[in-house]
Amino acid sequence: DWTLGHAAYTDVGRYAGDDGLRWLPDGRHVLALVSRHGEVHVMRIDVMTGEAEAVTAGDFTVAAFSIDRAGRTLAALVREPLNPADIFLFELDKPAAEPRRRVSAVNHDWLDLIELALPEKFQFDANGVTVDAWMLPPVGREPGARGPAILYTGGGPAGMRAANFLFEYQLLAAQGYAVIYCNARGCQGYGQDFCTAILGAWGGHDFADNMRCLDEAIARFPFIDPDRLGMAGGSYGGYLVNWALGHTDRFRATVSDRSVFNRHSAYGTSDIGHLREFEFGGGPPWETGMRYRSQSPLSYIGAAKTPTLVVHSARDLRCAVEQGEQLYLALKRLGVPTEMVRFPDESHDLSRGGKPWHRVYRLQAYLDWFERWL
Repeated sequence: DWTLGHAAYTDVGRYAGDDGLRWLPDGRHVLALVSRHGEVHVMRIDVMTGEAEAVTAGDFTVAAFSIDRAGRTLAALVREPLNPADIFLFELDKPAAEPRRRVSAVNHDWLDLIELALPEKFQFDANGVTVDAWMLPPVGREPGARGPAILYTGGGPAGMRAANFLFEYQLLAAQGYAVIYCNARGCQGYGQDFCTAILGAWGGHDFADNMRCLDEAIARFPFIDPDRLGMAGGSYGGYLVNWALGHTDRFRATVSDRSVFNRHSAYGTSDIGHLREFEFGGGPPWETGMRYRSQSPLSYIGAAKTPTLVVHSARDLRCAVEQGEQLYLALKRLGVPTEMVRFPDESHDLSRGGKPWHRVYRLQAYLDWFERWL
């Protein structure tokens, strides 16, 4: 009950390389990436017995790998919390915990010039289920001082948060914000039951887990000011921001990015809308419309009070721009402070692979919005 492959989100890895299975020369074992508990590692799997052992281990993720002809040495693209990526070598006949050998230092000069925040991992209980979470502390925090925090919800919903370098999170930390995020139910990397816990029930366990994560972070880290909280997220993470708008007023400001707002209309405008009928009783909107509406943040937006920045791309085929436009119009109609940034000629991957100046503009919009309201 593992997640095979690389399920860990990052905003600095547009292309990683080959992450597929590799046969070892003995013809009995394969090497495969496995995403588990916020890490991605290479596992050696016996195809006859199913037994598996780790080839790599540690607080990092392996994005791609290859092996030499003899099947003795593995080269891996490794992402670490404080390093976007470098190539490391691992000897297959040595224990996974042994030190690895670095063979590149691509960002060495740049990393020496900046101060980064090291994420602190913690866990909490969600109705008998253990959830992994992280807190990225603000850079340059003065002892005893309290400051704002941003709950950052991830995409997918099955995307796994992990021990990755995240430029966006580090940028927020550099501006004085604590960044909080977790692998709420619905994520990959924790087994099938965990991943399918929100099937047909978006806004349930996933939202509750994120709120518990926020409460736990506030209790653990006294430098977080509970009266200065923000929330942000993209794609499915944007959906949870939209859901929060109609279900809580504890945030001073939110950013909803490339989001889903109306799951009824998304059926006909998303490139996968018609493929998600299983979320709504196995039928289209004209047959099971109540289930579409009950899982749409639009249905609850009347309670919204939180100032919200809406970010969307005009050529987003996954979450069509009309979703962001509906959210923006609803907030305007309600008199909630809102602005919308609409990027031309960009897709759902703007934050990871958009035009450089568009990516800079987007991040600056985030910073301006949170500075104004937090």
